Order: sequence, then structure tokens, then C-alpha cells
Amino acid sequence: MQTRLADAYRDTPEGRIAESVLRACVHCGFCNATCPTHRVLGDELDGPRGRIYLMKQVFEGAQPTRATQLHLDRCIGCRHCESTCPSGVEYGKLWDVGQQVVDSQVERPWPERTKRWLLRKALPSPFFGPALKLGQAVRGWLPAPLRELVPDRPPLAPPQAPTAERQAMHTRQVVMLKGCVQRALRPHIDLATRRVLDAIGVRTTPAPGSGCCGALQAHLGDAEGARARMRQNIDAWWPWIEGQGSARGVRAEALIVNATGCGSMIKEYGHWLADDPAYAEKARRVSAWARDLGDWLADQGPALRRRQRGRRPVLPGGAGALADLPPLPTRGSVAWHPPCSLTHAQKQSGRVESLLQEMGYEVRLASADPTQCCGAGGAYSVLQGELSRTLRADKLQKLEAADAAVIVSANIGCITHLQAGTSTPVKHWIELVDEALSPGD
Repeated sequence: MQTRLADAYRDTPEGRIAESVLRACVHCGFCNATCPTHRVLGDELDGPRGRIYLMKQVFEGAQPTRATQLHLDRCIGCRHCESTCPSGVEYGKLWDVGQQVVDSQVERPWPERTKRWLLRKALPSPFFGPALKLGQAVRGWLPAPLRELVPDRPPLAPPQAPTAERQAMHTRQVVMLKGCVQRALRPHIDLATRRVLDAIGVRTTPAPGSGCCGALQAHLGDAEGARARMRQNIDAWWPWIEGQGSARGVRAEALIVNATGCGSMIKEYGHWLADDPAYAEKARRVSAWARDLGDWLADQGPALRRRQRGRRPVLPGGAGALADLPPLPTRGSVAWHPPCSLTHAQKQSGRVESLLQEMGYEVRLASADPTQCCGAGGAYSVLQGELSRTLRADKLQKLEAADAAVIVSANIGCITHLQAGTSTPVKHWIELVDEALSPGD
């Protein structure tokens, strides 16, 4: 697509991104066919092609309006359009800078500004956990719209964490993303991750000083706040990359991320800090060092299968594929919802499904398009509640048609959003792997 950037955007980081993405787009419209909001609303301007056209106008000098802002706000950021596009248009990068430019010129109504400010400040805050517990205690008395935003308490006590003595025995180590929201909403997930890695002889550590990945700030219009979070995390992780994070001086193999929304953000640190001379190279290395939990665990060979808590012998060499071992008894059926942040942002598919199958689970996919967005989108479910619930209802109908005992996913936003709309248990897939490795299972 031919573009003529306005003078205000030429030779700026935002302008360079916009020009690169816009020139790749041929305006074919294939993207609209898989866009969740275009499918629901049927408006050209609520699909990727229309939004690209709106952003093109802005970068060419047109004054954005409140309507422009609304059409960009309705984008869930699923990036299904990127997987569909035959020209390789990086829509997500254009949408990020487009939102920043539009928000700098169009003031939001004060209720919106307040809601976004609260989300930016509250969710990554250490006070979010205690506030959530208070909300759960009075959940039954809350109005229905607010009650849906407060998840039920986990039904069971969290599993026991690996002991420090046991962890100290392991020679391999990884850093685990400390995160923010997931620790409060579903503490089982991090504990299950630590237990599974402990079972295959890998020590896990949260790097002191690290925290929220920055995705919340980035997607709520606070680009500089997001970059500040990224720099803080890079500083906290850097000793582990350099082999100075522990007394042993052992370099951590990877940064393991068990929330795919956070993982997709960290893998783009190199892009977000590309124009920061002090952090550009470090950010690039961190992005390469970060691994999705499912992707990393699938590379660990037969370790999971042989570890059945001592019931299976350790194979010599420790190499080979999981398929090299005889199959386990079937443990039950699961309906798999692949998060958009895994399928479309990180371009990964099939690894978690294969891992669960090798652990003895029967994996079932949603009918029609298995990669269809569930409507969570981080803070989207709060900011665009009606659209979000419509997308969730459609996805749950397809998932429940699979008639599985449990729904599994890989991102905390998807898990809590789906659970709010169904009585079927919704879990992180690593919790099922942990159950398969538990004593007496």
C-alpha cells in the first residue's frame, strides 16, 4: 500500500513502524474473515483492513476522532489476522503505535480514563491479591456485572511446593516469570509448574526485583510505563543470563513463562526497546532467552514420562522423544483452547496437545475453528464487556460440544474468562501434567 507520511511522523520510531507495515498491506481483506470483532459487528472499520485504513489516514496527517479511537479500542489484539494474511502484515505492531498516536490526540471521557488508570495501577500491584480475597469473601453480595469480574476461590488448597533442600540438589536451573495477576487469581499454576520441573530435576527461581511483564501498561495506552517495566525486568534477569544470579554461578537455561500473554510480550522486548541504546541488545537477548513453558517442556525428551514418581525406570542418556516410550493409560478427556497469544503472537501450535496426549490425556478440539478467540484479551473483558461476553459464549458453545471433562488453556486471562461463563472446570494444562506426576495417581 502506497503511503505518504505526514512530516510529524517521518523519521520517528512510530512513523518507521507504520510505514513498514502499511507498505506490506495490499488491502486484500482476507484478514476480515478471521477477525472476531468483524465477525460479530459486521463493520468494515471493525476489522483489520478498516482499522489499517484508519491508522493510515492518521499517519498521513488526518485528525483522529473519537470514532477512530473506538474502532481501535474494539480490536481485541488477538492477531488472528497476522496468521491469515498472505502478505505477512505485522498488524500488531501498527496497532500498538496507532493507539499511542490516537490516544495522544483524542482525550477519553473521564470514566474511561479512570477505569484504565485503575486497571494499570491495581492489577500489577502487590495489593491486588489481598483486594481479590476481600472481593471473593463478599462475592455473593456483589452486583452481577461486578461479580463476574471476581473469580471464585480455588476449590482446593494449593499443592505443596518443592522443598528448598530438594531444589538445591538439582544442577539445572531456570528462572520463572514472577508475574502479577496469575499469582493472585490461580496460585496453583505456578506451584504446578515448579513441581513438574522439580520432578524432572530442574530448579526454578523467581528473580528478585522482577514483576509484571508490561503487557497491561502497553495495552492500556501507557507505552512509557510498559518500557519502564521491561527495563526493570531486564535488570533483574540479567545476572541469571550472565551466570551471576546464584552462588553457584550457573547460567539459567531459560526464562520460563507459563502465561502465554506474558510470553508474547517478553518475546517482543527487543522490538519495544529497539531504539533504546542502553537496552536494545539486552532486550533482544532476553526475548531470545524467554521460552513458553509448553514449548520448553516438549523439548525435554522422555523425562516426564519416565518420572511417574519413581514408578518408571530412568532411561540411560536422557535423550529421545516422548514417543520412544510405551503409551500411558488414558486419563480422561480434555478440551483444549489454544490462546491467541500462543497461536498467533508466538506462532506455536501442537506442542501442548502432543504433550498432554503423551501423558495419557485424550485431547479434543473445539468444532469449526479451534483457534477462535475466546474474548478475554487481557483487560478487554473489562473495557469491552459486551463484545467479550459474546465471543466467550460462542467459543464455549464449541468447546462444550467436545463433551470433555475439563477445558484446558495456557493463559490466565483465557482461563478466568472462560471459567466465568461455564460450570465445566477450566484449568491450565500444566495442572493436569502435575496431577499425572503426583504420587498415588
